[in-house]
Amino acid sequence: MKRLKSLLIATVLFLGTCHTINAQAKTAHVDVNELISKMPAMLDAQKQLEKLSATYDAEYKTMAEEYQNKIKKYDQEASTVTDAVNQTRQTEVQDLVKRIQDYRDNAQKELQKKESDLVKPLMDKIKASIAKVGKAKGYQYVLNVADLLLADGPDLTADVKKDLGF
Repeated sequence: MKRLKSLLIATVLFLGTCHTINAQAKTAHVDVNELISKMPAMLDAQKQLEKLSATYDAEYKTMAEEYQNKIKKYDQEASTVTDAVNQTRQTEVQDLVKRIQDYRDNAQKELQKKESDLVKPLMDKIKASIAKVGKAKGYQYVLNVADLLLADGPDLTADVKKDLGF
């Protein structure tokens, strides 16, 4: 009877331990920043953005030079022309300043939109690959290593790179 009681207690403890082990979620981590920085499609997207940015910068620089030249010219001629001409020139300069500011603001918006258009599909592809690899390896949670204070568990970065083809 004593033996049966001990066996029953041991069985209950064993089943309780198994249940506790099964209740724990399996987690892993992945370095999303590394994936983004090494992904060939992302590198191509960055080159496109840099090229577009250089185009906007060149146009902005041209407009700024035009502004500087007009200011210099108008300052030199201000004393030799009438007040009406000076007033017209002042309005022209203010319009040019507004045009430059509008161009800069629109260029920034267009760059942000282009970046979003290029990066969003790549991020979606990375997320899908992380989910695919995580599920295939039996993980319920895959966390970004950048958000962790301690990343001592399994690292799926290499597996996700392989799945993405780089």
